Amino acid sequence: MPDRLTGFSPETCKRLIVKVGSALLVGADGSVRRDFLSSLVDELAARRTAGQQIAIVSSGAIALGARRLGLAKGGRATLEDAQAAAAVGQIALSQVWADLLGAHGIAAAQILVTLGDLEDRRRYLNAAATLDRLIGLGVIPVINENDSVATEEIRFGDNDRLAARIGQAARADAVVLLSDIDGLYTANPSADPSATLVPLVEKLDAHIMAMGDASSDSGMGSGGMLSKLQAAQIATGAGAHLAIISGRVNSPLTAWATSKRGTLFLAATRRGARKDWLAGRLTVKGKLVVDAGAANALKQGRSLLPAGITETSGAYARGDVIDIAGPDGAVIARGLAQYDSGDAEKIIGKRSEDVAALLGGTPRAAIVHRDHMVLL
Repeated sequence: MPDRLTGFSPETCKRLIVKVGSALLVGADGSVRRDFLSSLVDELAARRTAGQQIAIVSSGAIALGARRLGLAKGGRATLEDAQAAAAVGQIALSQVWADLLGAHGIAAAQILVTLGDLEDRRRYLNAAATLDRLIGLGVIPVINENDSVATEEIRFGDNDRLAARIGQAARADAVVLLSDIDGLYTANPSADPSATLVPLVEKLDAHIMAMGDASSDSGMGSGGMLSKLQAAQIATGAGAHLAIISGRVNSPLTAWATSKRGTLFLAATRRGARKDWLAGRLTVKGKLVVDAGAANALKQGRSLLPAGITETSGAYARGDVIDIAGPDGAVIARGLAQYDSGDAEKIIGKRSEDVAALLGGTPRAAIVHRDHMVLL
């Protein structure tokens, strides 16, 4: 039944992304927690039979591979260890999901992605099309970061944000993060016994983001509460609800539906697929700082002109994604640069009629056009 306060029902939303973290999938001894996973798959199979479309974002490859290879520190001592562990563990992880889903007559599909696959617009669209086709065929895709080739510089770093980006690409209605903590607390409950659970977040503001804690108690995962809040920004901005709930119990989705214990972040209005992709990007090439007048103009839906820019940083080319910050340094928008950084440096703060003389030729009216910009 829909929640009387939010109108949201995880049981009946059309398309659901479920993320399972390493600490839930792999036990302290490095073995698969099959009882937990079997109970989760039972739930997912029942939901699929009822008509819900589901995709899984699954961690665990590095942890499983590290055990098989006997690597120290769970396979995370070095980047090379992590890549080797992921290459070995991914086979085992895929087999577990295929076996459990296959017992219900459900075909599983494996999709491995890197950060670049979802940051590059063309590759993002390809991934989105593949996801949509698989889900439409009744398959349950199992998605993970391709840790065997990802490096520290080009990776998501955690599957919370990956799950949110997959939810965005799949145009999902909701993303559920199964975690070793049962939601967002006002402070880290391990350090502050007075911390209380926040059951509902209607808007992700600075106050909510300050509650993030980047620590991870399990030692297996790579994200903490901060990564979950960043995931919530991506998912809700793309029009999907996001929930953080406990995965420390069997049948966690049923337990959540019964107890209502967790944190639900309410979706914002969808802005259109292309602008959602822009807003959800995790990498940008540069940044522009604007004055108060330009910041107000952007909020009214106008393009960014050179005259309102006070500072530019980073090395970017025309078409690259850049952030736009207000006078206080807070990022207020993101868009595609109409000029490369060298030319932008020459024209910031200048009137439009002066740009032609500075650069020669026929200039573009805006440094970032409103059609290629999204407010954050």
